[in-house]
Amino acid sequence: MSSFFTASGGQKKRKRPSATEAPKKRPATSKPGPRTTAKSAPSSKAAPAPKRPIERDESISGSDLDSEESGNELPDRDGSDGDSGESEDEGETAAEKRLRLAQRYLEKTKQEVEELDEYAFDAEQIDRDLLAERLEEDVAEAKGRIYRQLAAKLDFDKATHSQFRWNSGSVTSVAVCAPYAYTATKDGQLTKWRLQDLPKDQWPQTTKKKPKKPPAPPKKKPERICSSKSDSRKAKDKNYQGHTGAILTVRASQDGKFVVTGGTDRRMVIHSADTLKPLRAFSHHRDAVTGLAFRRGTNQLYSCSKDRTVKVWSLDELAYIETLFGHQDEILDIDALAQERCVSVGARDRTARYWKVPEESQLVFRGGQGGEKKASSTIKKASAAHQGSMDRVSMIDDELFVTGSDNGDVALWSIHRKKAVYIIPHAHGLENPLLPTEISADADPDPALVPAPQPRSITALRTIPYSDVILSGSWDGCVRVWRLSQDKKKIEPVGVLGTTTTPTPSSSPPEEEKQEEKGGGGGAGGQIRGIINDIALFERGDRGKDGLCVVIATGKEMRLGRWKVMKEGKCGAVVFEVPRVVRAANGVNGHVSGEEDGDEE
Repeated sequence: MSSFFTASGGQKKRKRPSATEAPKKRPATSKPGPRTTAKSAPSSKAAPAPKRPIERDESISGSDLDSEESGNELPDRDGSDGDSGESEDEGETAAEKRLRLAQRYLEKTKQEVEELDEYAFDAEQIDRDLLAERLEEDVAEAKGRIYRQLAAKLDFDKATHSQFRWNSGSVTSVAVCAPYAYTATKDGQLTKWRLQDLPKDQWPQTTKKKPKKPPAPPKKKPERICSSKSDSRKAKDKNYQGHTGAILTVRASQDGKFVVTGGTDRRMVIHSADTLKPLRAFSHHRDAVTGLAFRRGTNQLYSCSKDRTVKVWSLDELAYIETLFGHQDEILDIDALAQERCVSVGARDRTARYWKVPEESQLVFRGGQGGEKKASSTIKKASAAHQGSMDRVSMIDDELFVTGSDNGDVALWSIHRKKAVYIIPHAHGLENPLLPTEISADADPDPALVPAPQPRSITALRTIPYSDVILSGSWDGCVRVWRLSQDKKKIEPVGVLGTTTTPTPSSSPPEEEKQEEKGGGGGAGGQIRGIINDIALFERGDRGKDGLCVVIATGKEMRLGRWKVMKEGKCGAVVFEVPRVVRAANGVNGHVSGEEDGDEE
């Protein structure tokens, strides 16, 4: 007879009953006493309970696994198993949960990539790993870094344009929320436009069948939807929720719910995007509201004013949050991206400030050195002083941004350096030199009295977030395109939007200056007549596969004053449609048929 001390190890272990057999209950009369030992046990051995077969996990997703000791299946990913959906992650480790969420994200991204094109991929498109590319872009955008090189994939030279307007006032600002655009004027007019769809004959078709009838020619000019105007007679009415003066800036939320405007009446007005009806007017600023910027993907808003403050708002609750102090002069522009950061420029204090809102701190970037003005040959160096008034700013990513000043310089800044990384002097050239008879009433004036030609100031500046494309505007009649170098240390000229020639940015040729003098500042190509006060843009299609749409706001006067007036300029807006560079079957770039250029650099 085997005892407890002589039994094998396998016999000493407790046998777990199978899931199908219920555990046997011992009768109350057979309960052993306190001195019962193994020798008093019955001599007949009970048959051991059958072991539960262990099923290996054949699916990483875990949808075919059995739950512990219950025999019930785990719920599906969509939680469609009724009451068991709430306990989806019960009993799984942190590593298993991360694996399950990663596989769910991969399946969702794979479905999005497969829905990009309705037709079959050819050999070259299959070679590209679209799924891996999308994942890299998502990670880069989450970290706030550049992940797209678009300057080589967009054909800026062959961009088509059309001009439109509603009234005779100078357009001070423009905002877009596809497929709508919003323009604001100095006479207090806010107008909503619907941008037209792309012409089908200019873009690659996704279907192989040719239509029986040729498509009707699309309308080039946008369609006016509605408008609203400020009322100066209600300036003393505290219950009035609209503007009572000129509108200087306008921005639209990405969800298409709100349109926000700021003006000289010290008001910031939130409008309904559908009807442009004023919802709420805030009078927290003590001077004119000059700039607005939405935090990317949210309804958090930043506003700047001539009262030297930056204010933070939440449009979901229509509430004011806090005020940021630091600038020593009026703030003229502000920009923001996805993180709780914003960049503002302070005009004559020659500083750009990078605000860290949650940390309640700021980084100061100084552009001037005692007001000294250096020659243009020395300004070409990156270490040169950024003189003049900083009027414009736009963020490239969460670490890089560009500024534009009234002396015509476009500067690249990094949050890791106090000085500008790179400066382009006189980005839009110089003004025509004055004649001696224009500065003196003498019959024979001295030519030495003629001042040096003045540079054209930067009146508009915009970037495509998380890419290498930079757009700038002035009153030379063109929008210039710049490219950020791959090492992120230089800005290189690409060309002029809508023209095949690339004028020299430092100065204008004599023939071009004569055309500008006759045509009222037409510039190279002369497609824009007037002062470019603002630039707005959005990408056509999924991640810009159908090109880029750029909307330009133009006027006879500058946005914030009348120290520059162009009598022959036009007030309104111009829409540019920039196509993608398409490679034909023979390897030559084209724009009618073929497939897109490779995304890899």
